[in-house]
Amino acid sequence: MNDSEILMNPNELVRFLKKPSSEFTKNDIIRFCEENQIEMVNFRYVAEDGRLKTLNFIISSREHLDSILSAGERVDGSSLFSFIEAGSSDLYVIPRYRTAFVNPFSEVPSIDILCSFYDCTGKPLESAPENVLRKAFTLFKEETGLTFKALAELEYYVISEREDSFPVADQKGYHSSEPFAKWENLRKEALTYIAKAGGKVKYGHSEVGCFTTEENHYEQHEIEFLPMPAEQAVEQLIIAKWIVRMLGYRYGVEISYAPKITVGKAGNGLHFHMMAEKDGINMMVENGKLSNIARKMIAGILDSADAITAFGNTIPVSYLRLVPHQEAPTNICWGERNRSVVVRVPLGWIGAENMISDANPADSNAYTPQTNKQTVEFRVADCSANPYLTVAALIIASLDGIRQQNSLEMAEKLYVDVNIFKPEYKAKLESLKQLPASCWESAEALEAKRSKFERDNVFPKGMIDACVNKLKSFDDKGLSEKLYGNNEEIAKLVEKYLYVG
Repeated sequence: MNDSEILMNPNELVRFLKKPSSEFTKNDIIRFCEENQIEMVNFRYVAEDGRLKTLNFIISSREHLDSILSAGERVDGSSLFSFIEAGSSDLYVIPRYRTAFVNPFSEVPSIDILCSFYDCTGKPLESAPENVLRKAFTLFKEETGLTFKALAELEYYVISEREDSFPVADQKGYHSSEPFAKWENLRKEALTYIAKAGGKVKYGHSEVGCFTTEENHYEQHEIEFLPMPAEQAVEQLIIAKWIVRMLGYRYGVEISYAPKITVGKAGNGLHFHMMAEKDGINMMVENGKLSNIARKMIAGILDSADAITAFGNTIPVSYLRLVPHQEAPTNICWGERNRSVVVRVPLGWIGAENMISDANPADSNAYTPQTNKQTVEFRVADCSANPYLTVAALIIASLDGIRQQNSLEMAEKLYVDVNIFKPEYKAKLESLKQLPASCWESAEALEAKRSKFERDNVFPKGMIDACVNKLKSFDDKGLSEKLYGNNEEIAKLVEKYLYVG
């Protein structure tokens, strides 16, 4: 990290310590606390429900702070994970120094640090979500020599009292500006806090979803991040979700990440972009086109897409979003710039490097991109997902595609370059497999393909069992058909899961 990256870094610890967060040590954290009058340390960790939990410590002395940062603390695992029994439930939470940031909301000057779970023997908890992701990330790198990077697109609705000034047409909110976008300031404040917490933000904007009822205004927004190694990608997403929700609470508005808000309106997805790097070079492109590595990764993801919904689409209303003729996918296929596919290949600036010079003919030093930004995008998941497990599943599926001999042929077969719903492509549409239409079907898909995830001891057997049992407990097979046209019952179901994620 050069001097400019230090001086312009939004994270206060990075600027103060003059080093990247990856190099933070215990003594660095202690020094920052001493010299910045930090009075509290908050341990933050993600349990089974995917939300941040909190353990607060008031700092009483340097020795006390040293002890907290050295040994972590003990917590009740049975209250955090359903598969841990009360009789042997003690777990340790151990801080990861690189995740430290100043809490932007606390009246008491505070440092927050994300933690990992360890068992009674001092080993990483096999079934802890962050450990599952770490194992998947490490396996992928050891076997392929590639670093798996990811970024999320976080979509959410701001729900406020109806305001009739500067209205936006129904479902036409994409990239609206204030005053038509009523909650642009909340989003911009969120972007600032996320960056200060160490998140690498690409941009934020208002999204398509925008509508009003007699009482309320519903406005959809999106925050997209920059590619990061998989573990950091999930960490910045989890902190961002908490920050946006906290801001909504402070502003007196509702924040909803729910996959379905109401009938006929855009729901919230949680799209993940992926790329593989080697020595800092993006390996998704070769000779100006999508590489064989990228195509194999896509094939592996498509082959396991139905089972991945068990981690990424975990509540009944998830499957009210995954319906035909919307931008959410239903058919297991991939394509370029097509928003109705499971895996989309977005524009990646390949062969379009001279646009900036054309737009700025007076600037002889106009920047020309030296590295390609190509990613592939998984468009199925929503915020009911545990993002650690969802990204871990995407890594394992990608690795499975790289391992399989027939991946390139599979990718070719499942490629679509058309609007698949047009009548003239009926035969192609009917040849494609469908994503699950309920939690029950998702559980069945995971059961059928569990060996892929349990292989190499990445996903523990007990975790898969717990996931299958939870999905089947909804008993929602055929729910979409049963609710079709019954808007009152759909509204009740949506309300039940309004605060998911």
